[in-house]
Order: sequence, then structure tokens, then C-alpha cells
Amino acid sequence: MKGACGIVIILLFSNVAWAKKMRWCTVSEAEQRKCADLAKALVAALPPVVITAFARLSCVRAYSTADCINKIRANKADLVTLDAGEVYSAVKQFGLTAVAKEIYTDGGCILAVAIVRHSSTLDIRSLQGARSCHSGARWTAGWSLPLGHLLSRNYLPWAEEQPLSQAVSAFFSVSCVPGAAAMAISLCSQCQGQKSYNPQRNAHCETSHSEPFYHNQGALRCLKYGAGDVAFLDHTALDSIDDSEKDEYRLLCTDGTRAPLSSFRKCNLGRGPGSGVVTRINNRKIARKFLTAAQMAFGWRGRERQRFQLFNSSVYGANDLLFSDVTERLSILQEDMDISQILGLDYVALLKGLGHEGSSLEDSVVRWCCISHAEQKKCEQWALSIKSDPLVCVRASSMSNCIEMIKKDEVDAVSLDATHTFIAGKCGLVPVVTEYYGEKCEFPQGEGHFETKDLPFLYGVAVVRRSSRNVYFGNMDGRRSCHGHMYSPAGWVLPAKHTLSAERNNSASCEPNKVYSEVFWKGCLPGGQGNLCKVCVGGTEEAATKRCSDNHNERYYGNMGALRCLVGDPSGKSYGDVAFMEHHNLEVNIEYLNSSGWDEGWLAWDFELLCEDGGRAAVTEWRTCNLGAIPPNTVMTRPVLIARIYDFLMKSQENTATRLDSEFHLFESQQYGESDLLFKDATQCLVHTSHMDYRTILGDEFSSQAESIFNCTDSDILKFCNQDVCSIF
Repeated sequence: MKGACGIVIILLFSNVAWAKKMRWCTVSEAEQRKCADLAKALVAALPPVVITAFARLSCVRAYSTADCINKIRANKADLVTLDAGEVYSAVKQFGLTAVAKEIYTDGGCILAVAIVRHSSTLDIRSLQGARSCHSGARWTAGWSLPLGHLLSRNYLPWAEEQPLSQAVSAFFSVSCVPGAAAMAISLCSQCQGQKSYNPQRNAHCETSHSEPFYHNQGALRCLKYGAGDVAFLDHTALDSIDDSEKDEYRLLCTDGTRAPLSSFRKCNLGRGPGSGVVTRINNRKIARKFLTAAQMAFGWRGRERQRFQLFNSSVYGANDLLFSDVTERLSILQEDMDISQILGLDYVALLKGLGHEGSSLEDSVVRWCCISHAEQKKCEQWALSIKSDPLVCVRASSMSNCIEMIKKDEVDAVSLDATHTFIAGKCGLVPVVTEYYGEKCEFPQGEGHFETKDLPFLYGVAVVRRSSRNVYFGNMDGRRSCHGHMYSPAGWVLPAKHTLSAERNNSASCEPNKVYSEVFWKGCLPGGQGNLCKVCVGGTEEAATKRCSDNHNERYYGNMGALRCLVGDPSGKSYGDVAFMEHHNLEVNIEYLNSSGWDEGWLAWDFELLCEDGGRAAVTEWRTCNLGAIPPNTVMTRPVLIARIYDFLMKSQENTATRLDSEFHLFESQQYGESDLLFKDATQCLVHTSHMDYRTILGDEFSSQAESIFNCTDSDILKFCNQDVCSIF
């Protein structure tokens, strides 16, 4: 087997490009020693025929990881392993490229944890004024994830005009954040490294093992020695704590409780990518070959690991030298991978929100997602009517596309129906506010902030023309259907629960599209395919669109669209026999058929609801004759933006929705030719729900139903959301 390994190594290195040295950048004397031993081991492990082509590894000493980045840029070094936050900066700001990622027992990601002493009274909500220890500035677990959480819950105040580092230094009484000297010197007050005016000799607050409180072990040391009250680091360091000492510490959980160190999977501040190796772009092919060969020889399964252990630093009296000691293997990255594919869309969006590219919450523009020409018009009027943060209206093709764009940091927020809220939650987005459909919103005096545990539901209904006497539940075979839009709770989720056809007992199926395709002759399900698009009519003029588009440009989209579909287009050709929609505003929408010029003469009396028992009822009887309850719409965003979006919406609500003299009303849409634009027209106000999980808002019944459907229904948006950088490498 050793011979086979030698042949592979020869093939890896038999390239004229290997006449140059590979230069590893080290940030401590211990790391320099390990690097030198690796260089010797490589020479000893390689067959003599390769020695001349492979001109050995050399080790370049730097005083910090930032210095390493500069040395690699200046062609004075070639490789260094960095925390994911530093990888992002190295790639986006300094033009380097990532060539490998560390993979751990659970995949390519780490969990951020906050640790305190057992005797401490601190919880995650009471950290203001505490002394803090961080593994590194802009590091995933030591900075970005914990600060992202504190910002998302509004525990950490961050004024628009101030740098984040200034907000952090004001929040904690004193800190040690290695690498933060250039950001805010006050964040270095608790660090213990030797000070020097000569950067080459200075270790104080540097991202170097010469700073005693640097890295995960350093943050733990900072807490252990009493220099801090709370330490932010990643979960991989917890195993290094002696079993006899583990009960001396507790984790801080996001719900305000505390837990033993063993509970880190449930009690953490979020998940993010682990460390990676970077180099110059023109050096990436050689770097990949070098890392592949080093791992094959000295990784945990390496043929020469008795000679040298790549992922073990214990013999050097330190931890995590060259690589993290908990690394199981390196994943060598493909050449064409974007940084978002390497680090994940959620993490990249978080870093942008925290100002890693020089932009931050100082840029207070809110980008709202619109899915049609009519929504764009309403959104632009909204932007003109408010005096709070600037609003920009960004066009998407559907609610699913809005979710994707928020994930990609192309827009910031959107109000989603219950099914899309479920999808967005699975996609890592979080609630800000929920639409309230009750009788009246009771605002505390002088406040625009409204909270309630009672979130009134809407109801799905099946509507038919009174003249269509032969349409009822169990007898819909061969009929034409109108469905609102793809994934809509009333038009897509709920009807499939009921027996539409006695011959085809579809209630047992968990694939709504399959049910509707089998039962109905044809229909209009905007966003659908095949026969379920043949009744759709598309858009006209400024809203011109192809038939069956999943937005208001399709005239049969949504509640108003399903009603239009039921009565048919003005030519009388494209119509349905049954329409599945929400009960709210049904009578108002029937009146609008006449006033809008769509079709004249229709009254509420001309329509009936289909009841599950096979009977019928007036459209006003939706409480007893319906398809089921539907949770309210919820505004969803990325976690770091919760506080900003909430503040923006409260100001907007105060300025527009509650002012009688305002020409613009946030929860009215008919003047734009449609219904339910941006928000449902039934909305009375917006309820604060950012403290709630999206499943709590949706309720157990709807969440379970959605989970069951998507377990057996293909969904492009969920496939997109499930691209998990923590498990794909």
C-alpha cells in the first residue's frame, strides 16, 4: 500500500510548476516549529524521484493573520488557514481565493457558544456591561454569530451613524477581541499579549498564538483567569475542557436559560462555516495539489501519519497550529466556487449586515420585495409617503423568488402567506411582525407597538356560482378549478385535504399538484404547469406577462384573481367551476368585479360556498362552511435585520396606516387595480412577533401539514434553501 501511495504522490507532484517553494505563513513560534517539522516530514516521505521537482516547504513567520494576508498578497508567503470571517475578508477585500475547508465530525460548520461560570448570574439578555472574551475579531463564533444574535433580538443597540465596533465597545464594559486594535482599541483592554510599538514584536490583541487570549483556547483562558465574565468561541473547543472542570461552566441559550456544556447542540448562538485555507489566485492549482498530498501523507488516514500528524498540535504545547486540531479532513475546493457557495448565503449576508465589506447599518435603506407591477406601484407610493428610513422597491417574480432574494441579500423583507412563511423559516429567515385581522388593535398610549397572543386566522373557502348546481365536494371530476397561486394556503394546501372526487379519494395524497391534475380537467394555478395553467389568462399593458405567472400580473392570481377566474374573463371564455380562496374581503371583491369594469351585474347572492358535508351556504357563512383555518401572513427577513425592519414598519404604520389625513394606506389595494398588495387588505395593524418562532406563529396543525406536504412534494425553493455548506463537503 505504501508503494501505491508513493505513486499517487509522484503523480501529484510531477509537474514543472513544483520547482517553486510553497511558503506557509505562521503566527507563533509554536506554529513555526510545527511547520518546520511538516517540511522535514514531506521531504522524508516523498520518493527521491520527486525531491527535485518538489522544492520543499518553507515557513514564513508573521505577527498576525492580518500580516499573513498581506504577505500572501505581496508574494512573500503562499498559504494560511483562517477563520471563515477572515476568509471572507481575504477573498472579498484583498483578492485572495479559498482552496480548502476544514471538515469536522459534524461537517463543515461550527456552532457559536457563549460560556459563563456556573456561579455567574448572567444570561444572554443581560450581557450589557459585562466583560467579554472573544476568540477573534470578525470571527464566526467569536464575533459575527453572537453579535448577529444580540442585534437580532435588539439587545445590542447599534445606531445608524456609528461603526459596529463602537457599539460593541459601549455594550461590554471591557473586552479582549484579538485583532480589534484597528477597529476600536477599547476592545483590547483585557488582552494580555506583550505590547510593543514595533508591529513585528507586538503580541497584544493580535490574532497570533503569542496573544494568550487568542483563538478558542485563548477565549476560554480569558474566562478561566477571571479577565472576562463571558467567552464567545466555537463548540469544537469544549472537548478540551477537562471533565473535572466542565461543571464549573454553563452555556447561555437564546431563550434566556443556561445549560451544561454538553447541551451545545441545542444551546448555541447559531451555526456558521469553519476555517479555510487561502492563497493567491495564480497559486491556487499548486496549492490544491500541495494540500492534497500533505493530507494523503499526514492526515488521520495518511500513510505517513506516524512520521507527522497534520491535525494534531499537542506535542508543541499549543492548540490549533496550522489547522484546527479537531479537523477530520480537508475538503479541497473546486476552482469555480463562489464565496457564497463556500461559506453559505446566510453567513455571507450576515457579514454584509455587520459591515465586513465596509457597508453596514449606516446604509439604512430598506429593500422591500414586490412581485408585480401593481405591487411596485403601491410600494413606490409607500416610499413617497414615509418620513422614516428610505424605502426601495425591488421586483421579484413570485413569493418564492422573494425568499431566494432575501437569502442572497438582494432584498430585505416581504410579507408572506402561511405556506411561504413555513418555507422561509426552513430557509433560515425569521419573523418580524405578523398581520393582525382582528376587530381592533389596542395600542398602548403613545406607542405604535402592538403585541397579542391571539393571532386571528383567516379561513379557506370553496366558492361556486349559484347557478352551477352540480358542483359539490365529491363531484369535481372533470371540472375547471381556480386556485389563487402556487403554495397558497387556501388555493393549494387546504383543498387537497378534502374529498374532491368520490372516484379518486385524493385526501390520502400528500402531493397537491398531483391531486388537482388528476381531479380537474383543467384550471388556473398561477405558478403551476400543464393543464393547471390552461384556464389562466396572463396580463395586459404594463402588467403584460405570460399565462400562469406566479404574481398579480396574471389576472387570475390571488383571491381577487380566483374570483375573476370563477366568473370568466370579459370574453366569457376562460372560467372555472370552483374557486379556492380566502374568505376575507370576498363580498368587497365581488362588488369590485362591477366597479372595476371586469364584469357587471354580479352580487354576493350569485355565489355560494361549498361545505364539506356536500351542502352549500351563503358567502357570509364562512365560519361554519370552510376548508379550514389559515394562519396570518408574516413579514420575514434575515436575522440581523429584525430590529431595523421592525423599527421601519412601526414608523410606516404610524405615518400611514393610522393617519386619517394620509393619502396612502398600507392595508388598502383596490386603487391599484388588485387586492392584497404587499399586505392583506384585511390587516388592521402589524403585531410584534420577532420574539416568536415561525412554527409558533403558524401553529402545530398547519406546520405539521406543511411538513407532510413538502416531505413528498418537490420544491425548487426548498432545494435552493437546503444547499447546506455544513454538510455538502
